[in-house]
Amino acid sequence: MNDVIEQNTPQDDNNRNYMMIIYGLYALSLVTAGCAALIGVILAYVKRDDMRGTIYENHITYLIKTFWVSLAAGLVGACTTIILIGFLILGAGFIWYVYRVVAGFVKFYDGKTVSPDGWL
Repeated sequence: MNDVIEQNTPQDDNNRNYMMIIYGLYALSLVTAGCAALIGVILAYVKRDDMRGTIYENHITYLIKTFWVSLAAGLVGACTTIILIGFLILGAGFIWYVYRVVAGFVKFYDGKTVSPDGWL
């Protein structure tokens, strides 16, 4: 039998661990009013160059986009709550954020890539 067994390099394992931490921080932000996501996006920017050329590169870009779009939705929603439309914006932004974090993590866990340019 000549089965080829792929072994992950220590760098791959290190990148995977960082991705797990970043996804965890994004999920934790649901109970920390976004503070954990701020730490997560800073970590994503710090590790972005290390992830280039790996399966995790799209995940990093995806999470950075998720942070900035959800922050913008939160600010617009908060500013427009006075005319009541803001509550819809905040709700939609929250659902979108949760979906992206969960869907991204599932793909990450399965070893698949995500589309950083997509909205879902």
